[in-house]
Amino acid sequence: MLNKRLPSVTFKTRVRDGNISEPNPYRWQDVKTEDYFAGKRAILFSLPGAFTPICSTYQLPNYENLHSKFSEKGIDKIFCVSVNDAFVMNAWKKDQNIEKIVLIPDGAGEFTRKMGMLVYKDNLGFGMRSWRYAAVVNDGTVESWYEEPGFCDNSDDDPYGVSSPEKVLEQL
Repeated sequence: MLNKRLPSVTFKTRVRDGNISEPNPYRWQDVKTEDYFAGKRAILFSLPGAFTPICSTYQLPNYENLHSKFSEKGIDKIFCVSVNDAFVMNAWKKDQNIEKIVLIPDGAGEFTRKMGMLVYKDNLGFGMRSWRYAAVVNDGTVESWYEEPGFCDNSDDDPYGVSSPEKVLEQL
């Protein structure tokens, strides 16, 4: 994955719009990979799903908590991508009180598939999901790569360590 350009896809996001006076003041907004990553040195991490135990207990909150440490190491932004839709990602962000991490909904799994990280998780009733990984991305190109071991469909394990924020920070 080193030196690989991130795939160019369009993410279907939901953003708050102050001009909407309805109880649900959100509108659809297409955001391209380049909109997120152009001109930035960023952390990108992916996980099997919003609201799942490791993702909600450790991975997402610890990236949030270590945000300032990443900034000190020259990281401009931290992005979390998951094969979940925009509604789920927005609800998860609110539930987790996330303010510093940008959550990217990859509802159809197109980005994850083009990254080569899409796996079946049918054994857990999830369908297609992302294998857990993290990367340092510089202007849309992968600078360093942290993939959990055992990549396969329907894994009985959910490894977590290599892509943890603590390990990535240690490597910067």
